[in-house]
Formats: sequence, C-alpha cells, structure tokens
Amino acid sequence: MTKKLAIGKIAILLASLSEEELTTLNLPLHSFSFCQGKVGSMNMQKVISAVETAAKRNSLITADYYRETHSLYHAILEGLNGVTRGQAAIGEMSRTVGLRFAIVRGKPYDNPAEGEWIAVAFYGTIGAPVKGSEHEAIGLGINHI
Repeated sequence: MTKKLAIGKIAILLASLSEEELTTLNLPLHSFSFCQGKVGSMNMQKVISAVETAAKRNSLITADYYRETHSLYHAILEGLNGVTRGQAAIGEMSRTVGLRFAIVRGKPYDNPAEGEWIAVAFYGTIGAPVKGSEHEAIGLGINHI
C-alpha cells in the first residue's frame, strides 16, 4: 500500500497558493479531479453549502450517490474543525471567515483496491467581524468514498 501522491498536500497547495504560484510548481494534477472556490461568511452552513455546490457543479461528486455526498460532508467538517481550532462555530462565537478552498478527488494509492478518496482544504482568515482583527487559518479533511 504505497502512496502515489499526497492528496491532502495537493488540496492544501491548491487552496493556499495563487494561480501564479501554482504554475511555477508544475504539480502533477492530471492524476486527480479538483476544483477551487472562495467563501466568506459568519454562517457555518453557508461555508458547507459553498463547498458542496462547487463539488456538484464541477462533477466531483454525484448528488444521487449518498456515499459521495456523505464522504464530502465529513471531509468538509474535518477541514472546518482545523480552521475553527476545534470550536465548530463561526457566527455563534462572533467570528467570521474568509476562505479559499480546494476539493480534490482521486486514487492516491498504487493499489486500486484502496479506492477513491476526497480531500477538502481551507486556507484564509478567521477572526472577529472587524476588519483587521482576523488571522490566518488552515484546515484539511480527507475521507474515503
């Protein structure tokens, strides 16, 4: 069970680096399906919905398959847990986020029996809803499909 590529590392790079920075790296992205997006909110459900919508619009998951939606949901929650430092709340705690995200799907292992995995990475800011009161945050969630 050896790894081909680190699916989480790819997701983190896609979420955190600019387009220009990504082109200089020349990442082997042909092995994975992925998309990127942005979301800013004081509402956790809006963040979750933005990622789910991006995954569906970019055909990374099929909404008709419960297991795919379920896997994505758990990867999102795990990633948000990192951003919120274990306090899975934003607006309820007078916090707001401005995040870039990346969703990556693929087979990161040489053995095809390991199946497909999905990773969701967030990078951006979190803080009080006052400009200049935020700081950087990052989160990563990975789940099997």
